[in-house]
Amino acid sequence: MARILPKQKTYLAKPEELEKKWYVIDAQGKTLGRLATKIATILMGKHKPTFTPHVDTGDYVIVVNAEKIVLTGKKLDQKKYYRHSGYPGGLKVVTARQLLQKHPEKLLHLAVKRMLPKNTLGRKMLKKLKVYTGPEHPHQAQKPEKLEI
Repeated sequence: MARILPKQKTYLAKPEELEKKWYVIDAQGKTLGRLATKIATILMGKHKPTFTPHVDTGDYVIVVNAEKIVLTGKKLDQKKYYRHSGYPGGLKVVTARQLLQKHPEKLLHLAVKRMLPKNTLGRKMLKKLKVYTGPEHPHQAQKPEKLEI
């Protein structure tokens, strides 16, 4: 005869009982996509056992040396970023090389943004990403941990 087990309740994290950590990641020599997936995972909180899909359980991420990020193959010249002004003929096209030279932090920011949920929660998660071009950042007061990827 089969034993009937008691029902187990699924754990649901509450925003007020979560503890947010701060991490610093050095992007020097790292591949764009591989780094972006790790960052997106941390921002969503999927690395924690308390992950809850409808609650922002993720941590803060500070990325330094964004200008030293690497793209493999011919992506620097072939990868294109599109945006439109909304007016006829208002399509703007920028290659990854141009974006890396002019706004290196935007390259990583866009890669991570496109990996997060496309809703209010995803926008809230993206605000926890801080990207800087040099080795310095203004978040020393938060006592961030260095994270090796």
